[in-house]
Amino acid sequence: MSDEDHDVPDLRTLADYQFGAGAGAALFPASDDLEVRRTSSGRPEQVIADEGRLVSHGVDGRFTLGLAGGHRLHDALDYPTARVVVGDDSEPFVREGKNVFAKFVRDVDPAVRPGDEVCVVHHDGHLLAVGRAELDAGSMRDFDSGMAVFVRTGASD
Repeated sequence: MSDEDHDVPDLRTLADYQFGAGAGAALFPASDDLEVRRTSSGRPEQVIADEGRLVSHGVDGRFTLGLAGGHRLHDALDYPTARVVVGDDSEPFVREGKNVFAKFVRDVDPAVRPGDEVCVVHHDGHLLAVGRAELDAGSMRDFDSGMAVFVRTGASD
């Protein structure tokens, strides 16, 4: 059994804790051949699948989403879990990797807090980007200015 095989159950547990029940199985299914890249000290640092980087595992113990991981979460988790929804006005900008501003947020998972990893989706449901929430859900809904999501990667495909 390889080191990756030992890591996957722990990574699944962490994903369920961070994103909600079912996230671990969605990000790291047993049927996938995952590559776990490690730091020089041996700590898991990135998890890669055939379609790209799923997550990076930070020193704070939390995941940062890659676009491939965002697609997996978006497909597996019920709406509105881990999502910030925007409309037509901001879609092209978010796809290019530009940040989401509060005045363009149409809906948001009520559990989102600053620092949470989120999927930015169009109101018709397709994934536009992944990033880090800068505001809590209530503030995203209420504010007319300010950055709501720091976009890490846009889905400019």
